[in-house]
Amino acid sequence: MIVVGLTGSIGMGKSTTGRLFAEAGIPVYDADECVHRLYSGKAAPLIEDAFPGTVKDGTVDRNELARHVMGKPEALARLEAIIHPLVREMRETFLAQARQNRAHVAILDVPLLFETGSEARVDVVVLVTTSPQIQRERVLNRPDMTPEKLDAILERQMPDAEKRLRSHFLVETGKGVDLARRRVAAILRAMAAIGAPVRSHSEISGPTMGQATADRATASRAMGG
Repeated sequence: MIVVGLTGSIGMGKSTTGRLFAEAGIPVYDADECVHRLYSGKAAPLIEDAFPGTVKDGTVDRNELARHVMGKPEALARLEAIIHPLVREMRETFLAQARQNRAHVAILDVPLLFETGSEARVDVVVLVTTSPQIQRERVLNRPDMTPEKLDAILERQMPDAEKRLRSHFLVETGKGVDLARRRVAAILRAMAAIGAPVRSHSEISGPTMGQATADRATASRAMGG
């Protein structure tokens, strides 16, 4: 089974791309969704013990929790020590089920794949990307989002240009869902041709990888590189 790491910075369209893979019949593990479920379940009492007043009606208040950990590395580390083992357990359960179902490809949707070193645990990396302008427009249209909050989030994320260089495939989401859907289909065709786990870029060939290389060059020119 080929384990694919699907990643992308905030506002890049990763959730939509994950749904496109799911529409194509691929099992998708959504790390963000798992955290949401944990915040309403097993993690809630643990977080309340560590950060009193952050749980309301049995569910973690994300805004209140953010006030406890934002800009506080020690507090963030305490939170991660609670969440990461639970997320890892859910991820391994997902992969075991996918293998049992004889899936050829399984998607791990992980926002901070590179930042946490998780690319070492996948065979192929698919990066969801778009222009910085579209990214900012999308994120700033979200409720309770401000330019300052967005900048703080981006500071904790690897630059998109670097992620492009470290990924096997790119999905550009700034040109419409139909184009993104076609790219997903092309990636899946490449996976079917691979037939076995892959670790290096050189093992992937064909139009999909060529398009990814072209995308990287286009992005570099757009960013002045």
